[in-house]
Amino acid sequence: MKNKKDPIICRCEEVTEDEIREAIRNGAGDVDAVKRATRAGMGLCQQHTCYSLVAKIISEMTGKPLSKISPFTKRPPVRPIPAKTLAPESD
Repeated sequence: MKNKKDPIICRCEEVTEDEIREAIRNGAGDVDAVKRATRAGMGLCQQHTCYSLVAKIISEMTGKPLSKISPFTKRPPVRPIPAKTLAPESD
């Protein structure tokens, strides 16, 4: 159960600061590892809202400068489409 006083860092996935800190304590040393452990950055905003907050927490807990913390690896949502959608129509 989430603590009501625990701030939500990733609003899209409702990931709290405590969850992010726990992931870092368990070895998540970069934003992609935090993302895999908590789903922070996987929501509709695709990390635009939470990246700076996650990076700040990582920097604070690990001592890494913010300039050395890379953004989340972007993986846009993909849907299969029929090949005929890509082919030009012939007359």
